[in-house]
Amino acid sequence: MSGAPTAERADHGVRRYVEQVMGMPISLALRGRHAGTRTGRDAWRAVLAQLREVDRIFSTYREDSVIRRLDLGQLTLEQCPAVVAEVLQLGRAAEEQSGGAFSIRLPAADESRRLDPSGVVKGWATQRASEFLAALDATDFSLSAGGDVLCHTADQDRPAWRIGIEDPHDPNALIAVVPVRDGAVATSGTAHRGQHLLDARTGRPSVGVASVTVIAESLTWADIDATAAFAQGRDAARWLQDRPIRSALVVWADGTTSRVVPRSRMVWTDPSSALPPRAGRAG
Repeated sequence: MSGAPTAERADHGVRRYVEQVMGMPISLALRGRHAGTRTGRDAWRAVLAQLREVDRIFSTYREDSVIRRLDLGQLTLEQCPAVVAEVLQLGRAAEEQSGGAFSIRLPAADESRRLDPSGVVKGWATQRASEFLAALDATDFSLSAGGDVLCHTADQDRPAWRIGIEDPHDPNALIAVVPVRDGAVATSGTAHRGQHLLDARTGRPSVGVASVTVIAESLTWADIDATAAFAQGRDAARWLQDRPIRSALVVWADGTTSRVVPRSRMVWTDPSSALPPRAGRAG
């Protein structure tokens, strides 16, 4: 979809926009000084323009994308835009830190390995594009890419953004609501796309886990860690304990849940991980 972004009605001082980019809905909520100004709309257009450029470079569905041409040997890394090396470096770091469960080289049907940095690109691209919004003075934003959310609150007198976490066993219901002032919330799971998440060590779908939600400073690493933890399968919660995150929620295949406090946080102070009382859910 191209052209000007679609603006929804403003309510309670919030201006909302939504557009389809990179094969997923990108939505924005703005509040504060530039919520309804041309400057705010221009920042939104800049976000979309940068995400469209990311799609041109990294889409694995476009035969003419830079990443596909690199994978096919039609380009060298030196011939690619500099951001390609940046994303590949992130992917290598994530693979090392996950013990190989996460990888940007995934098993293909012919038992080869295909280059697919999608597990890095969405969070990284959204974090990067958010710089246009962060430059808006006295303006809060909540930027969502396919359900993963990056929030900023410029005025601490305004309330935190409230981000719903979907129940993977009932996509019409929320399993928790996370208040976030500044930070990111990313979820990996199979509720909408089926068994598309693989353990890169085996090339098979992960076992025992239904979804992983990570709350962190950066959407780049919240998204990577949620995907990497999901790939860990039954070891997801244990692996997340050693990650530099704020908190996490693992929903298991049997419907039980585990709230994760990283070992680096000796005192549990983050209310964003608190689950509402719910029958049949075990912590």
